[in-house]
Amino acid sequence: MGPVQEAYDVVVVGGSGVDTIVRVGSLPVPLADSVGVPPIEEWPGQTGGNVALGARALGLTVALLDYIGDDWIGAQVRERLAEGDVEFAPLISPAGTRRAVNLVDATGRRMSFYDGRDPADLRMPREHYLPWMSRARHVHLAIMNFARSLYDDLAGLGVPISTDLHDWDGLNDHQREFALRSDLVFFSAAGVGEGFPALMREILREGRAETVVATAGADGAYLLTRDGGATPRHVPAAVPPAPVVDSNGAGDAFVCGFLYGRLAGRDVEECARLGTVAGAYACTAPGSTALIPADALLTA
Repeated sequence: MGPVQEAYDVVVVGGSGVDTIVRVGSLPVPLADSVGVPPIEEWPGQTGGNVALGARALGLTVALLDYIGDDWIGAQVRERLAEGDVEFAPLISPAGTRRAVNLVDATGRRMSFYDGRDPADLRMPREHYLPWMSRARHVHLAIMNFARSLYDDLAGLGVPISTDLHDWDGLNDHQREFALRSDLVFFSAAGVGEGFPALMREILREGRAETVVATAGADGAYLLTRDGGATPRHVPAAVPPAPVVDSNGAGDAFVCGFLYGRLAGRDVEECARLGTVAGAYACTAPGSTALIPADALLTA
């Protein structure tokens, strides 16, 4: 399958899969041989799928390139992306489709057990991704190992790149190349604790990023730019429009809101405010299913 659009607002690479959601009373879960839980649910998405679906719900033209398995889990991914009107260009991985089991407590807080399963030597062929990259206004790379091999070609094309490092502690080498070779970097402040401002400064100092965003859940987010001084600017969290049910996908939704603003030419603080609105909205339904439309995003 090749591109069908003359141009794409966002091309997402990697990060699709299926989350199995198990609702528990509290985290951590008490040690027991057996625990009764409400109905266990499965939601196709994961970080790359969520960004693609969320960006498309905002009216952006979106494609997702990834590896999935020729299995029933992969069929769930295909079905949800088709329902969300996301162009999906998958290659088949012999290792199967990625999965995660996420424990979600009564406040919506989660703990994820992630099965990435991609072989270490997996690489995406240039003839598969280059036709899409050459039509992209923006590329978002999930931190799949195979995605790091796209950076040289993307640099040659001059396409802006974003990535989400999730709960990077600033030390793990897996995320470092993504951190230093992307133009726009997101990560969760929870992964590094009070040291997140120093990590933001390090990414700007040692990498090519123009903007670094540390998301902080109910505390909102923090911004640092090359021309904005050494102290991150705080952007307060948005108030969810309904009770919080599940924080799965909230960070991915933040990315979608931010990219929507960026592609519309808005300044970084407004982009971050749009991100907090989208992230709060995502918490109001289970399994990353609350995808905010553009009119609701802009109204809020």
